[in-house]
Amino acid sequence: MKATERVTGGVGTPARRLSLALGGLLLGGTACLAQQVLPSAPADRPPTSPAKVMVADVRPQGLHNVPPGQVMALIQTRVGQEYKKATVEEDVRRLYQTRSFRNIQVVEQYTNDGNVIVYFQFQEVPSLVQDIIYQGAKHAGVDDLNGVTGLRKGVPLNPAANQQACFKIVQFYNEKGRPFASCQLVEGGHSSDSRVVFSITEGPIARVCSIDFVGNQFVNAARLRTQINSSAKFLHLNLGGKFNPAMTDNDVLKLEEYYRGFGYHDVRVARELQWEPDQQNVHVIFHIQEGARYKVHGVDVIGESTQPREQLLGLTQVKPGENIDQGKIKADLTRLQDYYGYRGSDPEIIENVVYRVDQPEADIQYKVVEKPPATVGQVIIVGNEVTKQNVILRQVPLYPGQVLTYPDLRLAERNLARLNIFENNPEQGIRPTVSVIDDNPENPVKDVLINVQETATGSLLFGVGVNSDAGLTGSIVLNERNFDILRPPTSLDDLLSGRAWRGGGQEFRIEAVPGTQLQRYTASWREPFLFDSPYSLGVSGYYYDRVFNEDTDSRLGARVTLGRKLNQYWNASLGLRVEEVGIHDVASWAPPDYLDVVGNNFLVGLRGDVTYDSRDSYLRATEGSMLDIGFEEVTGDYTFPVLSLEANKYFTIYQRPDQSGRHVLAYHGELAWAGSNTPVFERFFAGGFRSMRGFEFRGVGPFSDTGYNLGGDFMVLNSLEYQLPIKANDQIYLVGFVDSGTVESKISLADYRVSAGFGIRIVVPLLGPVPIALDFGFPIVKDPNDRTQVFSFWVGFFH
Repeated sequence: MKATERVTGGVGTPARRLSLALGGLLLGGTACLAQQVLPSAPADRPPTSPAKVMVADVRPQGLHNVPPGQVMALIQTRVGQEYKKATVEEDVRRLYQTRSFRNIQVVEQYTNDGNVIVYFQFQEVPSLVQDIIYQGAKHAGVDDLNGVTGLRKGVPLNPAANQQACFKIVQFYNEKGRPFASCQLVEGGHSSDSRVVFSITEGPIARVCSIDFVGNQFVNAARLRTQINSSAKFLHLNLGGKFNPAMTDNDVLKLEEYYRGFGYHDVRVARELQWEPDQQNVHVIFHIQEGARYKVHGVDVIGESTQPREQLLGLTQVKPGENIDQGKIKADLTRLQDYYGYRGSDPEIIENVVYRVDQPEADIQYKVVEKPPATVGQVIIVGNEVTKQNVILRQVPLYPGQVLTYPDLRLAERNLARLNIFENNPEQGIRPTVSVIDDNPENPVKDVLINVQETATGSLLFGVGVNSDAGLTGSIVLNERNFDILRPPTSLDDLLSGRAWRGGGQEFRIEAVPGTQLQRYTASWREPFLFDSPYSLGVSGYYYDRVFNEDTDSRLGARVTLGRKLNQYWNASLGLRVEEVGIHDVASWAPPDYLDVVGNNFLVGLRGDVTYDSRDSYLRATEGSMLDIGFEEVTGDYTFPVLSLEANKYFTIYQRPDQSGRHVLAYHGELAWAGSNTPVFERFFAGGFRSMRGFEFRGVGPFSDTGYNLGGDFMVLNSLEYQLPIKANDQIYLVGFVDSGTVESKISLADYRVSAGFGIRIVVPLLGPVPIALDFGFPIVKDPNDRTQVFSFWVGFFH
């Protein structure tokens, strides 16, 4: 028999083709021929062909992994024998039984003497991976490495992918801090292999000893360290700081991008590695050539626009002579986009910074390409498998038929993200989106698509806290952020799938706070949009127990609050509380104010509040203000009014050139008055961490001759605090403060107290968003009966 050759065809000789389908593969070890061998076209014998057609040659083609000799041993169609289709069909069946081929075609080519050359054309089944071996892998598991390479047993062997897997393994070890890792592909580089074997040299872990910057004048090294991903090991111990070459290279790009954002167009950054002799510790040095900081030469709005150019320029905040700041430029783009967007248009606005070659200046151009205004068509929601549509739609201020105000698309996205009931991970590209379906630019009616992805909304939190006011407390919180009180389970599947009691956008919370001096147990429910209106409704029941120096105060009660959001900043609420207040553990020599209220006391209070809040952050505000004015009329066993006023104002005094490290001056003030018939357990007390530092908790107030704090019907508190960040990431900052105020039995400022001090705030992300607070307060003006306390603190942990 002759070796495999390409079919060339004889001169003037017709050819025949026989085909078998892919389904001829065996299943379960049993031969199964899905389709018979049939000629693909009529075969015309040459006129001179004899009665019997003899086999002139048999030629296999397309073999790469299976040896030709092994194939020919299975073929019974032989040279010199009579050509029979039945024999060919049996040959094909037998070849399929080897499971080595996914397709076999038989091609006949007649010779001039009337005989036939038979071509068996094979499409091989790729070799399957029988085993995966990682030689030398001591610090990584097989499952981890399989996840890196994507390999698994039983899949077709791919030599090119196996070579690429070597690079992935090296990258994996580099990310783990092993920069000297290497990998070789021992087996799996040929299609005939059945195993994939990697030979891995892991190398030692290398750690970054220090990160330094040379040439930086714009900001200090500490601030630059917050802009990169690489970090040094902790306190020169082998903790953290693993060296990743790719990460360090990317840090070069991040630093250049950071500088260019503030006008350093010509900045150049290079990194230098200085290795210790042990090759396990490295010093990383970033050499920075800042260059000149470019200033704005001119600002212009160009393009064909129906709006006056002067009016558009008036919207821009970037002015000639200022340093270039990409943040301000982006803000200008947003303002221009919003200007058109509120008119129903979504223009394309392109920022163009033209740098001058003769001097460090640049012209800022905003090129506007207008589009015709549009109106809202349908509002379509996808992805809400549990959440009701009305919960989503009430966060989107767009309705069919109205002008399509494009800035409201972004507002709707922020509203949906703030609900915290949908997946929101922008780094992975997962977040609620509200977009326009613009498949026909000529159509002025645009549909709006809302795309959300459900996430787990229930949480069980455990916490512990200790502070100088309330001692040691624990916390167990069960919270559901997407509760639906009208969706009870209708089947077991509702409970197992998590659909029961969910989807209404309500909040249900059960909280238990046991402690050494304070205990609080609460169950609450809140509907933020009652009947899809701007009104909210909250209902709660609670038990509270607090040990004071003078007595033990226990409260069992319920509250109902009806709220109304007036606009972006203003809110109003009306609340009803029903309480039974138990006063216990009162000494027999206590003043009448305490002895008269021993036992249970029933109260009903109706309170109205108006609140204004423009703070830029609820946790650490740097700008804005908050004002709350409230009045409550209380009846029951006692009847008395309560008036309160609370105000907060924040000023940014200084910030770094990159707008971080804000120095904040914060003011907090309280003014409260209650009627003369107010029982002692409802009066005002001051002193402590959240009131007047430098004094004990409830250490300020009118005192009896026996040292009991009687509380007051009038209170004034003022606090001025300066916050100074001392760490580049703003997670540690010092505070200096002056607290002042008084608590009086009647409206008076006769015994006005003043204290001053300093403290520190430490934000530890693992402990939660609230910083650790340590304060030292020193009374300057005090009453002889006041109880002082220099040190006050708050530490908490929630998970």
